[in-house]
Amino acid sequence: MKNLKEIFKNKIFAKLFFANFTSQMGSVIGVTAFMFYLLDRFSDQPIYASITELMYSLPTLAIFLVVGVVADRFDRQKIAYYCDAICVVLSAALIFAIWYGWMPLIFAALFLRSAVQKFFFPAESGIMQGILKKEDYAVSAGLNQMVMSIFMLFGNGLGILAYWLGGIYGALIIDGITFAISALLIKSCTISTEARLPNGKHRMKDLNIKFVMKDFKEGMFYIIKNKLLISLIVGFFVFGVVNGGFSVMPVFILKYKLAPDSYEQLSIILGAAFGIGALIGGVVASTVVQKVKFHHLIVFGIIIAGAFTVLSSFAPNTWSFMALVFLSSFGIPFANIGIGGWMPSIIDPKMMGRVQGWIGPLMMLSQSATLGFIAVSFPKVLTVEMLYWIVGGCMMAVGVFYAIILPKYIKGEKEVTGKAAAVSS
Repeated sequence: MKNLKEIFKNKIFAKLFFANFTSQMGSVIGVTAFMFYLLDRFSDQPIYASITELMYSLPTLAIFLVVGVVADRFDRQKIAYYCDAICVVLSAALIFAIWYGWMPLIFAALFLRSAVQKFFFPAESGIMQGILKKEDYAVSAGLNQMVMSIFMLFGNGLGILAYWLGGIYGALIIDGITFAISALLIKSCTISTEARLPNGKHRMKDLNIKFVMKDFKEGMFYIIKNKLLISLIVGFFVFGVVNGGFSVMPVFILKYKLAPDSYEQLSIILGAAFGIGALIGGVVASTVVQKVKFHHLIVFGIIIAGAFTVLSSFAPNTWSFMALVFLSSFGIPFANIGIGGWMPSIIDPKMMGRVQGWIGPLMMLSQSATLGFIAVSFPKVLTVEMLYWIVGGCMMAVGVFYAIILPKYIKGEKEVTGKAAAVSS
């Protein structure tokens, strides 16, 4: 609790934290409302839901070469600010596209907005690393997990409520307003030059193909030389499979198996069950992270989450399914806090953007491939139960991989707990 109070005394952190919160809130409401809008309008064509998720993941593959380079070479504060500001405009463009009613235009607006958002996280991560002490990384990761848990708990409910009360247009207006609030909070921060521009000033004309490729390769070689870092990043590829599956599986299993007539209402309860599990798991993980090694947290969380994901496919009714979802979500915060608290300690601040520039594409490549596979194979080839087996199995495989490989690379290092948070690369 003391560390929590101390970290919020950092006014820049507090503003960035709430900026991230409002930005995520609007995005969650908009995405959820749009998903149910499509399921209502095209109930016999679940492919549209999968394509929508692809529009949120494919942009990473289109811009992955420049995202990390931009975050490391240009003003990180301005990048984060302009990301939110441009998303306000694109939210309005999406409203127009839906009103016009042409699906290619709708998907194009979603694609562009998602592409802009991809620049936000590497820039914000770099700023956070520059304004926090190493001992605060685990606390920050715990807070981020709490925010994620809150959105898991209330996000679907808020999105559906906004959709019911204001329709898709009302939900997207809320989406745009929250992006605007986030942009204003970021703009109001006074951030040191070292945190904003750790590699010095650069101009847009420097951003040519030769410069980008040079920086991108530097990021690749930096990762390859750090065996501990590359081991963590390998797992992110499989996490993309998990993200892709979970973005559509819960709605699919309710709509097409457990509760076809009441899947919207039950989605709110399901979101609450998942959120409560993640929130409780986050509280427990935030408490023990000061005493337990990061890699133990990661392995425990991934294996628990994967095992209960597989078991949830065998649930005979909605209530037993929700109980299993609750148990699977309990494990996720342990992995998130372990990785989130560990990685900033082993990455040079000057390289944070380029490292994130590799993680994002790897995750999105596997996430996009998973969603594409689901779009063409469900329900013709795969059953919804098989989706849960694939995703849960991938999680347990990564957990076993981490259990074997991580201890080999941390022997001789300082104690890697949230309290120490001082693993050197």
